[in-house]
Amino acid sequence: MSEIASASINSFGISAKADFVSPSEEAVFILTASQLKGLVTQAIQPLLDRVGSLEAKIASLDEKIAALATTEEKDVDRICLDIAYDRQRLARLERVEPQPLQRDRGDILRALLAANDGKMLAKDARQKMRMDKATFSRLLATLADYIDVKPLHQDKRRLLLIIK
Repeated sequence: MSEIASASINSFGISAKADFVSPSEEAVFILTASQLKGLVTQAIQPLLDRVGSLEAKIASLDEKIAALATTEEKDVDRICLDIAYDRQRLARLERVEPQPLQRDRGDILRALLAANDGKMLAKDARQKMRMDKATFSRLLATLADYIDVKPLHQDKRRLLLIIK
């Protein structure tokens, strides 16, 4: 039993292993402070260069972001102005008031429709009033409160004018 106890005491702690190298057998390097500083600088220099280039990229990207932000603000302002101008233009178009000649022609058209039982084909009315298509369309647009324009039920390509 004493042999087992002495064997366990002897194997306790650092034991000699096959891959273990004692500190006395290791190679020792002695460097001066300047040599160590040179080695560290040489090892760190590529990292410092990389950090410098990344900082330059970040700075250029920041400038691009700032330029894009100002461009975006200008675009938003321009779009808002375009929308405002379009709304004003549409409001003016909706408030089309008939001119004196159109009032007279409107009265003539309403009288013509009344003489034909309140209904008439748009083509016939235009021909009787001796007007071109564009002028007649503008006249109908100004008289939208008084005259309905609907497609003819038999032929959808033809328009029927009806007094309201």
